[in-house]
Formats: sequence, structure tokens, C-alpha cells
Amino acid sequence: MANASTGEVLVRYENEKKEKRDNLACVRWTLIKLHKAFKFSIVILAFLGLWEAAPRLGIVNMTFLPPFSEVVRAWWGLLLSGDLVDHTKASLIRSFSGFVLAIIVSIPLGLAIGRFKVVAEYLNPLLEVMRNTAALALLPVFILLLGLGEFSKISIIFYACTFPLLLNTISGVKNVDPLLIKSARSMGLSPIALFRKVIIPAAVPTIFIGIRQAGASSILVLVAAEMVGAKSGLGYLIQYTQFSFQITQMYAGILTISVIGFGVNYILLYIERRLSAWKQTYNEGA
Repeated sequence: MANASTGEVLVRYENEKKEKRDNLACVRWTLIKLHKAFKFSIVILAFLGLWEAAPRLGIVNMTFLPPFSEVVRAWWGLLLSGDLVDHTKASLIRSFSGFVLAIIVSIPLGLAIGRFKVVAEYLNPLLEVMRNTAALALLPVFILLLGLGEFSKISIIFYACTFPLLLNTISGVKNVDPLLIKSARSMGLSPIALFRKVIIPAAVPTIFIGIRQAGASSILVLVAAEMVGAKSGLGYLIQYTQFSFQITQMYAGILTISVIGFGVNYILLYIERRLSAWKQTYNEGA
């Protein structure tokens, strides 16, 4: 009985120690997360504080740069009225359509150009000419040829997204470690399996740099296109409120675009980390 009681005491003691260690680890993890969040947000909070204070202190003209709190109030009013939702929806549909079409076309084409010299020899001259032509410089051409409808806007977004995706995909394929390819060939992998199991996974980090650049381009070019010829969208909202001298609503539209851009970049980073998890494991093992 005495031995049994001693054993129970020891088990209880070990459980308490384990529980304390778990609680300490949880507290440590929480503090680390809070520290990272503070480092990430301190500059943004300082910027917003300066934005709020500068107009109220007379450093800048409040008419042209209203305090941040008034912009947030205007943003909330646009949200409640439904105008912000309608304009954001229109912009996201256009941006997402051109962006996805560019991914579908550019990544396979970039893989082919990066891997096969024959394809590269035929297409590189054309790519070198077109990559140096800014998308916004061609906006009048797209409007003249395709009109002011949705097709012209989606087309210019597609054009703007194509080259970051294409060039980074080509670079990703060309920079794959030759030893990986030789090792895969020595194991008898077919060309298709080589692409699927070696080349594409190794090129994913570089490809995602292009995807993130294309995501940013899709939003920026869309806003410019909507300012030229549209009756909906965030670009139209910003231009309309500027002309109507509704300055707080104008900044509310700009703020919405910034938040959307940040959110898109965060989502793409998360996907990239998930798809590139093997690389981190490989580096740790090496």
C-alpha cells in the first residue's frame, strides 16, 4: 500500500511538472507572437498616428488630408450604404479574372521556355520586345481595339500579369540545381515525372515571386484602367469622389485598395510556404 501511494504521488508530481512545462511553453509562444506582431505593427501604428495628428495640428491642410479617423468614418459609411461592396466586387472580379488567366497561360509557357531551348530560341526575341513595354502605356491601344467594356480591362490586367509570371518561371526552371536533375535521371524518372517531382517543386519559390508581383500589378493596372473608362470599381470610386471633392471617400477607396493588396500578398505568402515546406526541411537536414 505504501509503495502504491508513493507511486501515485510520483505520477501526480510528474503530471504537475509536465503541466507547468506546457503552460510555460504556451506563455513563451504567446509572448513570441505578441513580440512579432508588435514589431510588425509599430511602424504602421506610428504612421496612422501621424496621419491623425498632422491635419489636427495644422501641419497639413485638413481639407486635402483629413484625419485618419474621419477617413475610417467615411469608409464605414460607404460600407453600410453598399457602395463600397459593389465597387470592390467589380474590381476583384476583373482583377482575379486577368490574374488567373495569366497564371494559366504564363506558368506552363515559362516552364516550356525555361526547359526547352528550341522554344526559347523562337519566343525570346518577342518576349524581350514586349517585356519592356509598360502595360499602362498600352492602355489607349487596348481601349481603341477592345472598347471600354470588361474585356479590355481584363485583357490589360492579363498583359500586365503575364511578364512577371513568365520571367520568374523561366528563371526558376533555369536555376534548378543540375545535380537534382542528374540524380532524378539516374533513378529512371521519365521527362514528365522529372517535371512534376523535381523541376516544378524546385522552381516554386521563384515562381511565387512572379505570382506576388503579378498580384500587385493586377490591382495597380486595374485601378488605372477603371479611372479611364468604367462606371464601377475602386478606381472609378476614387476618381469620382475626387472630382466631386468628397475627399474622405476618396481616401477610403485608396485605403481599401491598400488593404486588399496586403491581404492578397499575405495569402500568396501563406500558399508559398505550404508548397515550399519541403525546401525548409531539406535545408535543415543539410
